Amino acid sequence: MAAASSSLSEDQFLCSICLDVFTDPVSTPCGHNFCKNCITEHWNINVPYQCPDCNKVFDTRPELQVNTFVSEMVSHFRQSAQQRASSSDRQAAEPGDVPCDVCTGPKMKAPKSCLVCLVSYCETHLEPHLTASGLKRHQLIDPVENLEGRMCMKHDKLLELFCKTDQMCLCMLCTVLDHKSHDFVPLKEEYERNLANLGWTEDEIQQMIEERRLKIQEFKHSVSVSRENADREIAIRNHVFTKLKEAIERNQAKLIESTEEKHRMTEKQAEGFIKELEQEFSELEKRSAELEQLLFSEDHLNLVQKFPSLDASPPTKNWTEVKVCPPSYEGTVRTAVDQLVEMLKNEMKKLLTNIELKTVQQYAMDVTLGPDTAHPRLILSEDGKQVHEGGVRKNLPENPKRFSHSRRVLGKQFVSSGNFYFEVQMKGKPYWGLGVVRESVNRKGLLTVSPNNGYWTIGLMNGIIYHAVTETFVRLSQKSKPEKVGVFVDYDEGLVSFYDVDAAALIDTYTGCSFTEKVHPVFLPCANQDGKNSAPLIICPVNPT
Repeated sequence: MAAASSSLSEDQFLCSICLDVFTDPVSTPCGHNFCKNCITEHWNINVPYQCPDCNKVFDTRPELQVNTFVSEMVSHFRQSAQQRASSSDRQAAEPGDVPCDVCTGPKMKAPKSCLVCLVSYCETHLEPHLTASGLKRHQLIDPVENLEGRMCMKHDKLLELFCKTDQMCLCMLCTVLDHKSHDFVPLKEEYERNLANLGWTEDEIQQMIEERRLKIQEFKHSVSVSRENADREIAIRNHVFTKLKEAIERNQAKLIESTEEKHRMTEKQAEGFIKELEQEFSELEKRSAELEQLLFSEDHLNLVQKFPSLDASPPTKNWTEVKVCPPSYEGTVRTAVDQLVEMLKNEMKKLLTNIELKTVQQYAMDVTLGPDTAHPRLILSEDGKQVHEGGVRKNLPENPKRFSHSRRVLGKQFVSSGNFYFEVQMKGKPYWGLGVVRESVNRKGLLTVSPNNGYWTIGLMNGIIYHAVTETFVRLSQKSKPEKVGVFVDYDEGLVSFYDVDAAALIDTYTGCSFTEKVHPVFLPCANQDGKNSAPLIICPVNPT
C-alpha cells in the first residue's frame, strides 16, 4: 500500500472544493471523492444535489459514508509527506534556535510556535496545524522560547488583553476579577499601537544614525584636511629650514675661507721675509769663514791683498722695524653673525613671500577683457587675453561703459566678496598700469588712478614702479623691473597686493581699501610711443610658483 501511495501525485489527494488534502473522504454515486464536510455544506447551499466535478444531478440526496480505502490512502500519503519533510526540511536545533517541544529524540529546530497550544513545533510535528481544519484556526507565530510566559501566572489563561491603567498584560479572567474597572484593550490593538510607535522611534533612530554617520564623515574629513594641511606645513617648513641651513652653511664656508685667506697672506709674507733672512744668513756665514781663515793666516801678502774686500760687512737689510703681524680675528664672528642674521632676514622674507604667493594663487580667476569698456585706441585679441594701443582711434558706437579719454579696459569678471587673483605679463613694455577699480568709476573724464577715484593700481613709467595713494604718484623701492605681475584682492579685508611673480617678491600692498561695490580688474597699456610701447599686456594662466 505504501508503495502504491508513493507513486500517486499530491493532486489525487486534494478535495476539489477546499483544494486541501482530504479530511474524512466520501465518494458520490458518480465515483468522485470530497471531504465529507465540504460536500455536505456544498449541497446545503446548492440544490439540486449535483456533483461539483462532473455536474451529475441526483434525484435524492445520496447518503454519504467515509470511503475507508481513500481514507487509508490519504493517511499513508500524509505519513509519506511527513517523512519526506522530516528528511529534507528538518534541521537539528543549534544554540540560539528554538527547539521542538514534541520531539522525543534529538530536538529539531522549530519554525513556528502555536499560541493556542503553547507549543513550538518542528516541520514534522507542525504538519497537523497546516492540514487539519480544526488546527488551522490556531495562531502560529515565529518560534519563541518560554511560551509559558504568555500564560497568566494567576489564572493559567492566555494573556490576550492589555491593561492601559496598570500597563500590563491580562487574561480574560483578570479583566473580570482584578481589573474590572480598568481601561483595557485587546493585546493585538496595543501591539499595533506600539508597533506604530516603534516605527516612529525607528525613523528617529535612523535619522540619528544618519546624523552621526554624516558627523563621522565630517570628523574624518576634518582629520583628512588636517593631515593635508600638516603635510603641506611640514613640507613648507622643511623647505624653509633647508634653505636657511644652506644659507648658514654658505656663510660659514665664506667665514672659514676669509679666515684662511688672512692666514695665507700672513704666512706668505713671513715666508718671503724668512727667505731673505736665510740668504743674508748664508752670505754672512760665508764672510765669517773667510775672515776666520785670514785671522789664523801667517801669509802677510795674502792678508794685505784681501783685507780691503773683507774689512767691511756685506750689504744687508735693517730688520729692526720689520715685523710680521698676525691678522686680528677679533670681531670676525660678530660681524659674520650680524651678516648672517641680515641674510637670514632677507632669506626668510623671500621664502615667506614665496609661500604667500603660493597661497594667493589658489584664488586664481580666469579673467577676460570686456570689449564694451575698451578705449577706442585699444586693440583686444579675439580670446580677450591681450590688449595694446594701436595708435589709431577707432570709430565705435557710444557706450556708457566705455572709457573715452583714458586708454583703459576692464576685465569682464568682478568680485563683490571673498578673494580673487590674476596674473599679467608686460614683457617689453616701458609704460603700463595694472590693478583693480570700482565698477562705478568715471569712464568719461580724465582722472588720476588713485584710491580716491576708485583705482588701486601700480604702474611703470621711465623704468620706475609707482603707485598713487592720493592724487600724486609715489615711487616704489623696486630693485628690478617685473615682467609678470600678480594681483590679489581680499574684498572682505579691503586689501590689494601686487607680486613680482618671477622673483616671488611683494611689490606693493594697499590696505584699508573701502570696497562697497563690485570690483573689476583694470588694464592700462598706455600710449604706443611710436612703437616703443607696442607690446601687449597679456593675461596669463596661473601656474603655482
